Amino acid sequence: MNKISLFILMISMMSSCKVFKRNIILAGNPIFSGWYADPEGIIFNNEYWIYPTFSAPYEKQVFLDAFSSTDLTNWKKHEKIIDTSCVKWAHKAMWAPSIIKKDENYFLFFGANDIQNDNEIGGIGVAISSTPEGPYKDYLGKPLIDKFHNGAQPIDQFVFKDADGQYYLIYGGWKHCNIAKLNSDFTGFVPFQDGRIFKEITPDNYVEGPFMFIKDGKYYFMWSEGGWTGPDYSVAYAIADSPFGPFKRIDKILEQNKDIATGAGHHSVIIPENQDKYYIVYHRRPLTETDGNSRVTCIDEMKFDENGHILPVVITNKGVSSNKLK
Repeated sequence: MNKISLFILMISMMSSCKVFKRNIILAGNPIFSGWYADPEGIIFNNEYWIYPTFSAPYEKQVFLDAFSSTDLTNWKKHEKIIDTSCVKWAHKAMWAPSIIKKDENYFLFFGANDIQNDNEIGGIGVAISSTPEGPYKDYLGKPLIDKFHNGAQPIDQFVFKDADGQYYLIYGGWKHCNIAKLNSDFTGFVPFQDGRIFKEITPDNYVEGPFMFIKDGKYYFMWSEGGWTGPDYSVAYAIADSPFGPFKRIDKILEQNKDIATGAGHHSVIIPENQDKYYIVYHRRPLTETDGNSRVTCIDEMKFDENGHILPVVITNKGVSSNKLK
């Protein structure tokens, strides 16, 4: 091989390496453009989906968008999968969607109107669609929860499917968190054995944004602490043997990095089946921003130590590697 041929071969190899590098490193954080917060990540039909809050003044939060991806790096926007025109009781502050597939339908739980007492109209609603991208329609024609129970503001709902197939709604703002057993068609709740419908499971320092998953037979309960407009917004967790706790706070695992972003919180976790990978999806505030609504959605890896404790999440600008689902 002469020197010219060798030079061309080297250039070709270097170019291939660059392409390979670009394929390994994701598009970066934030993962899509626009102000979005409170993201719930989930997998449907071998695709990643994220359902966030549109981060804007309350009166402009009258719809929800969704985003889908086959590889975690390239995201498709699905605009206005639901809006207040089809939820007659909602008129502002559509927040923190949570979604689950049951049978052939997708059920989208959302908060609306930011009610401050039991006399206001609003709370937690449910919408339904036959596809993950919607459009979604109001399922009940009224809120599923429209009152303060155990001091919990009816916002920040998370629908959780237990290992035995039972579905629960875990929710609550104002430093209180409840769990309730959903009935089979998600039109209401089934009382617990003691007759209560809403059981409080609030851990120390809880503020809002609950999330739960199961790992190695243990229930990991996570939540947000601090103020959502401030730099101290963060995520902590506890572990218990049941979804009812008791949940003793272990540690904070997600928080700001003053060199990257502030106010990292209100998260969810994506867990691909048959992979030892956990992706934490969360919002944070760019260093250039001071407006409370200037929040962006990001993904980083979440890892565990040998005892099953969650390690502090390293928030990054590069994000996570491409990971296509089979």
